[in-house]
Amino acid sequence: MSQHEPGSIVVGVNVGGPKKGFHAVAIQDGQYREKLSTLLAKEVAAWCRSIKASVVGIDVPCRWSLTGRVRPSERALAAEGLHTFSTPSQVNGVAHPFYPWMVQGANLYRCLDPDYRLFEGQRSVSDQVCFETFPHAVACALAGKILSAKQKCADRSRLLHEAGVSAEALANIDWIDAALCALVAHHLVMGTFKTYGDVAEGFIVVPQS
Repeated sequence: MSQHEPGSIVVGVNVGGPKKGFHAVAIQDGQYREKLSTLLAKEVAAWCRSIKASVVGIDVPCRWSLTGRVRPSERALAAEGLHTFSTPSQVNGVAHPFYPWMVQGANLYRCLDPDYRLFEGQRSVSDQVCFETFPHAVACALAGKILSAKQKCADRSRLLHEAGVSAEALANIDWIDAALCALVAHHLVMGTFKTYGDVAEGFIVVPQS
């Protein structure tokens, strides 16, 4: 169980490339509170501090691959039929034109680090942490089955509504996915979550299904 106080605010962040930037959604006690859109990682981190967020969930890899091959978290998800992009090594990630969003994410984790240490798989969360999550896996965990990505906007909006999170202020998939990440942060606070991965190459967190 978590030792966070009732009423704690949590944040979810959808990460895009340099031109798209970050979409962040805050929820409190499982209910939508406010949102932020910005191109700058440091502004996301400052916003999280300003609203006194306790936990921050982010839909981008928290660590680069140490070997250049699939990370344990990604391998474990794939074993359950949940496929995601494989995270490259830092050298390849920085150099390859496909991965600017992962570089953006790495920058966000750095900006958050002074106040939000990276989650390391512990079952009890009593301090401020940030963690990696994956919206498709979150939606499938909430639905209790593998969902098609073709209907992701409608499915994820419905799942948020069923979880008690109003989607009225979430006009597109970026906001919806940010809200899903925040919902996972709420589950982390409540102690109702599942992890994939390890400390060395990072954990991916989803709600307990």
